[in-house]
Amino acid sequence: MLTQKRLWLAKDAKEYEQWREFLKTGDLFPEDDATYTVGIYDGEKLIATGSLANNIIKYLLVCKSYQSENLLTQIIVHLIDRLHEENIFHYFVYTKPDKEVIFRSLGFKKIISVKEVLFMEQGNPDFTDYLHEIGQFDRQGQNGSIVMNANPFTLGHKYLVEQARKVCDHVYVFVVSEEKSEFKSSERFTLVKAGLKEFEDVTVLPARDYMVSSLTFPAYFLKDRAQLNIARVQARLDATLFKERIAPVLHIKKRFVGEEPYSKVTNIYNEAMKEVFDPELSLTILPRLAIKGEIVSATKVRQALKEHNESLVESFLPDNVFAYLKDKNKI
Repeated sequence: MLTQKRLWLAKDAKEYEQWREFLKTGDLFPEDDATYTVGIYDGEKLIATGSLANNIIKYLLVCKSYQSENLLTQIIVHLIDRLHEENIFHYFVYTKPDKEVIFRSLGFKKIISVKEVLFMEQGNPDFTDYLHEIGQFDRQGQNGSIVMNANPFTLGHKYLVEQARKVCDHVYVFVVSEEKSEFKSSERFTLVKAGLKEFEDVTVLPARDYMVSSLTFPAYFLKDRAQLNIARVQARLDATLFKERIAPVLHIKKRFVGEEPYSKVTNIYNEAMKEVFDPELSLTILPRLAIKGEIVSATKVRQALKEHNESLVESFLPDNVFAYLKDKNKI
């Protein structure tokens, strides 16, 4: 007899290990991001599972010998019911491309897929709404783009924009919306707009869930803890979504990134963009700005804020960003 139950992965080490080993049989290697997990058992044997990572459905797997019993649909419906119980009505699925028909039958819409991963969603506002939102700022020409976390916005970020402006008709700066940084998304967005307000040929836009997010590129936020083979798959997904669905809406032909000598994950992302973009989009990797021989970085600014090193903070930030942080008692 088959039974379904919730798996308490954080509390039961044996259950967690059984779950991880089962996922490996389907070439799934989970990160520690599951917030809710359900399993179906045949006696003591785990034969099907699925998880939520907040509003993302993922880690879906059914044992091959049980795939004729409609267990995957049972798992998905259960997870959707759980989301609705938590008043979440906009959610995503991150799974393998061969599951597309099942999810379409349950009302999901495809956003993008690559060889290894399918990315779909259900609910509103959806990706179509996002494209309409950013499409209102479209400018004709050979446009450029930068995606930045800006935690916080520094003179290094501004330098990147200034270099892009030299070779583009218009530059779109997308600010990462994910809430996984010391500075909140709304605050980072405000700082970027303040730091770039002098440039009429620059438009600052939110990335929402569709660029460098827990949906498209969760490994980005794990940095050195990320499994690099998984990071490569996610990086290609993020780059493909940008190239095929977002860039055409704004006539974007170029993307600019800063050189990254330390982070393996960021370097993987840069490599993926170069591979995926060619030949429709160009990728320019620029050396980082140095002031008095010291590389400008948001990491150094955050450390200086902790140490109350006002001199370094002031030297690395645009004047109006420094004034904003000073006014908010961040310094």
